[in-house]
Amino acid sequence: MQDIIRDLLIKIGEDPDREGLKKTPERFEKSIAFLTQGYQQDPREVLRSAIFHEQYDEMVTVKDIDIFSMCEHHMLPFFGKCHVAYMPRKHIVGLSKIARVVELYARRLQVQERLTQEIATALMDTLQPHGVAVVVEAFHLCMMMRGVEKQNAKAVTSAMLGVFRTRESTRMEFLELIKPNLNIVR
Repeated sequence: MQDIIRDLLIKIGEDPDREGLKKTPERFEKSIAFLTQGYQQDPREVLRSAIFHEQYDEMVTVKDIDIFSMCEHHMLPFFGKCHVAYMPRKHIVGLSKIARVVELYARRLQVQERLTQEIATALMDTLQPHGVAVVVEAFHLCMMMRGVEKQNAKAVTSAMLGVFRTRESTRMEFLELIKPNLNIVR
């Protein structure tokens, strides 16, 4: 991979032997390995490692999970927040595992629509809850720094499965819970 990056630097008109670029191929290789580490992880195994039997059947919501991913079309970053909810049936999952699954899928080349669906499907298939809801809000550098150059355009995608799709009151409760709360001080 380092040879490819060295050739790329030459093709864009740079000198790969220039002081600031000498280690760029090595740094890029490490960076891209980190940014795409989600390919080496199984989301279902992550979830299965922390399933607990509990008689809890109310909505569980984890909101404002930071996401950083890379658009597969331009290999430029997109970033934002992910909100996830599920309605347990017979068991719950450790809350950190929800964030870990979000991170795992974000650390792949992605489109936001597929990212949203993959998170929801992994939770639904593994936990077999009454339903799963996922909303992703993200800014895409491929829209901000090139192309249409729209700095404030935020993409919002959702996946509603089970009762979140079939029961409007459940879906609306989730959407109300993830609204920004301006009274909360961080």
